[in-house]
Amino acid sequence: MTSVNYGIAIFPSKEVQDIANSYRMRYDPRYSLIPPHITLKERFQASQERIDQVAEECQKLANEMMPFDIEINRVSSFSPVTHTVYLRVEDHESLTYLNEKMHEEPFPGERQHKFVPHITISQDLSEDEHSDVYGSLRMNTFDIKDTVDRFQLLYELEDGSWTVYETFKFGEDC
Repeated sequence: MTSVNYGIAIFPSKEVQDIANSYRMRYDPRYSLIPPHITLKERFQASQERIDQVAEECQKLANEMMPFDIEINRVSSFSPVTHTVYLRVEDHESLTYLNEKMHEEPFPGERQHKFVPHITISQDLSEDEHSDVYGSLRMNTFDIKDTVDRFQLLYELEDGSWTVYETFKFGEDC
């Protein structure tokens, strides 16, 4: 039985993706592998049978959710753990709820990191490059608002890029 890598993410609106991509195309070597996103559940492996269960649970979660607004006001960094710079998505109880639920059965995989809602704009840079990028970007202020009304179950292709397996729209049962 073959396992495939999956993940669960929120793709923000085109406007937010355009802002993130204006930085990512310069500072993120993985720019072409996946659009800007908020990771709800990191990469995990699953068989087809297991992913069917996960998709069913995702649909149940989406059905009970209502659309909600997110805000991005600043840039932050995961340094010194990694040289990643990101747009910080302000904490929101709906994001936290989704992330928590996606680390319970039937979702496979253990939590690797504390949940910090964000959109990566720079990664895999040297320490000096990271310092330069973060030093200049953290001076910027952002006033980005967006409405989240869906999330996506993704799978990884052989070339390392990610594509949508299924989209789950909020509020079907509300």
